[in-house]
Amino acid sequence: MVVDTQHILEAKGGDPVRLAGLLEPFRSYLKLLARMQIGARLQGKADESDIVQETFLSAHGAFPEFRGSTEAELTEWLRSILAAKLAELFRRYLGTKQRDVRLEKRIDDDLSRSAALLGSTMALGLVSREPSPSQKAAGHEDALHLSEALANLPADYREVIVLRNLEGLPFKMVAERMERSEDSVEKLWMRALVKLRAHLGAAR
Repeated sequence: MVVDTQHILEAKGGDPVRLAGLLEPFRSYLKLLARMQIGARLQGKADESDIVQETFLSAHGAFPEFRGSTEAELTEWLRSILAAKLAELFRRYLGTKQRDVRLEKRIDDDLSRSAALLGSTMALGLVSREPSPSQKAAGHEDALHLSEALANLPADYREVIVLRNLEGLPFKMVAERMERSEDSVEKLWMRALVKLRAHLGAAR
């Protein structure tokens, strides 16, 4: 568990420092979700760090409206704010100012699918052993741990795993996106998986 109910209740007391501390563990997770959306839709033409910072600013302002008390509820709430921020970003790139509820719904659905994918490290082939029943039940926790582990990898390791395992691109397209040869990308991916599995194993 990254945060507990007590942390959430303390943040609801109105202390901005406690609230900042509550949100910070979600930064890598939200950046990864944003990266997957920006990579798929804008080919990386925007900075996911900026989007996450905007998400945190909105979360600070709207936190009195948050009615949840669990880590899972907080995760879902932050993801919904991220979806709205991404919709604003895509509207700017599309040159439209009018709010599009259908676009926001599509992004929210995409984020939910991406979050579920991040919570299933076995399905991604990122861990070699079957998770325990309790780990299966806490998929959002696995997603947070995976995001943090990816954030701690060298940039090229992180990129190749995101493109290959999370975006599901074939090695040929990964090579084109990374401007490398296909052979070098495959070798890079294998080294990156070894490093990531080591990070994930140490976190468990």
